[in-house]
Amino acid sequence: MSVLNTKRLSKKPIIEIYLLASVIFCMVLLQTPTLVLGKTPAKTTKSNVKSNLNSESNQRMLDAIKYLASDELEGRGVKTRGINLAADYIEKEFKAAGLNVQSVNNSAFQKFTINTGSKLGSVNQLELVGPDGKTIPLKYDKDFRSCSFGGSGKFDAELVFCGYGIDAKDVKYSDYAGIDVKDKVAIILRRTPQQGDKKSPFAGAHGISRYAALRYKVSTAFGKGAKAILFVNDSYSTKENKKEAQELEEDAIEELITTTENWEKSSKDKKTEADRELKKALHEVLQARKRLKNGTFDVLMKFGYAGSGDGRSIPIAHITIETCNQLFKDAGKPTLQKLEAQIDTDLKPESFALPQWKAKGEIQVEQIRTEVKNVIGVLEGKGPFADETVVIGAHYDHVGYGGEGSLAPGSTDVHNGADDNASGTVALIELARRLAARKTPLPRRVVFIAFTGEERGLIGSAHYVKNATFDIKNTVAMLNMDMVGRLTNDKLTVFGTGTAPRWKKLVEETAKEYDLKLSLKPEGFGPSDHSSFYGKQIPVLHLFTGTHSDYHRPSDDWNKINIPGMQRIVGFLEEIAVATAENPDRPKYVKIERPATNMRSGNRPYFGSIPDFGGEGPGYHISGASPGSPADKAGLKAGDAIIKMGKTKIGGLDDFDLALRMFSPGDQVEVTVMRDGKRVKLTVKLAKPK
Repeated sequence: MSVLNTKRLSKKPIIEIYLLASVIFCMVLLQTPTLVLGKTPAKTTKSNVKSNLNSESNQRMLDAIKYLASDELEGRGVKTRGINLAADYIEKEFKAAGLNVQSVNNSAFQKFTINTGSKLGSVNQLELVGPDGKTIPLKYDKDFRSCSFGGSGKFDAELVFCGYGIDAKDVKYSDYAGIDVKDKVAIILRRTPQQGDKKSPFAGAHGISRYAALRYKVSTAFGKGAKAILFVNDSYSTKENKKEAQELEEDAIEELITTTENWEKSSKDKKTEADRELKKALHEVLQARKRLKNGTFDVLMKFGYAGSGDGRSIPIAHITIETCNQLFKDAGKPTLQKLEAQIDTDLKPESFALPQWKAKGEIQVEQIRTEVKNVIGVLEGKGPFADETVVIGAHYDHVGYGGEGSLAPGSTDVHNGADDNASGTVALIELARRLAARKTPLPRRVVFIAFTGEERGLIGSAHYVKNATFDIKNTVAMLNMDMVGRLTNDKLTVFGTGTAPRWKKLVEETAKEYDLKLSLKPEGFGPSDHSSFYGKQIPVLHLFTGTHSDYHRPSDDWNKINIPGMQRIVGFLEEIAVATAENPDRPKYVKIERPATNMRSGNRPYFGSIPDFGGEGPGYHISGASPGSPADKAGLKAGDAIIKMGKTKIGGLDDFDLALRMFSPGDQVEVTVMRDGKRVKLTVKLAKPK
């Protein structure tokens, strides 16, 4: 299941971190149905679960979970070899089940590429040019570095010092007050004013303010029209770096004293080992002193720090404090240290333009494109409704070795994702076996899809609905499974029960046969692949057995999966799928206002757009607008790319999120979108968040 990552660092100088709330929905967990190949399987209820514990179906599902959640598959991260092994396995199982696995250009694989990182291009150069052609040339790695989260491009523009790059209405502080950065290169300090002061308005949770985030600063500068950004370290953090080095030296000296005392007390037979320990402790002291004496505490960000961008951003580099001070000295301005001290004293910005100075250069950051694939198997229908389709889906990707998406900060262990979502994938395969084993073909086509890229933002399902193998207008329903492996106390959450009039009754009656205790959620949007289909006005149902302490951590392993519970879920969904395929009337789509959100809200007003994470090109791409939302009422549509909000440029989701926070509920905001290659202006009246 897709989630936004939360991380925290301690004992280091304060590092800006993307503090994004990791909140997903609610409840539940389940137990079993059985399959005898070649026959329509009998219903498996709570009462006969025990008799089926050793069934062929149970063993097959267990073996599949073990394989998909094995270390060999590397957590099925989109950049791993393991995810391709998983795709091959699913294709093989679809074929063995009796599905057609040649519907996509004689293949089961719907292939496309996504951005999975950045690499440094061949040209990265920068110089500062002053009056009368005076030049401060900068050397890569010594004076500056390109930033992986920025874009590529050439620039030759005036410089503006923008302080900390903060524009915060809530604390009545703006580094941009009285200065114009449009088409200029912004010099921006990292972090925030008054660091170390717990009473500062910028003192956030764990000492971290959201205004310290690099992406916040980039979005703010981009939105105000900056041509490029030059980040520079704040002197407070460099002092903290030095202080930490001093503490490490003191610790090493203390350890040397203790080791020397132990050496003096050691007996003859242990002298050799004591000598080794003493030499080791002395070496650590010498190394600590060397770092303190020769160390550079104004450390440039390594390429790759803070992740990668999407290729739409402006060029971004990181320059040294020494370089910046040389520029300020030649321009007749105070040093960074003096400027920081003044800001800390009165909390008033010290921004200024440098009209006679320009930054000239070129940054090349190349996006790494990785081929990924949805896996599609088809069970053709027979009869007058054979051209209509029921999609049944589950995502098969996970978060690999951790990093972005992991809830185990710093872990590089394999995140096996047994519940998320090997469980849904195995249930999908088992359901395919059951439906394909029916003696009588279903009246409608059933398309089974194992989606990729869900953890990165529903990318696989978003790609499918844009490039559907079978006419999306003739897709009558989408049934989804994400995390169905931890059925507990018979509780199952079903989302989307309000997206078609017939769903609630059908779901409730079917659940009784499997002794399932339901938590019904009417909304059609949420953090899994059914959202992409609901955005296309297709009725949906999404099954979920609840989150747990192993979610997005290495501990989500196969031995915690409830196979009998999964059997019951497969049987439950089988009956719903058959009923949907056999009913002469297709389910009627119902708009549900105020969907469950899969985005952070914080203190921003309600807008109601649905992000399209697979969108290409500039702007914040949307897959639709929530029914009844401000965006819907204003006329925003699937396929729109928001490029401007008020006077603020929008390059992506982060920019949109930041721009939205500048407004209040009730404000009427002019929003510019790109629609079919043309600019369209709409007026959105923002609402109160719920």
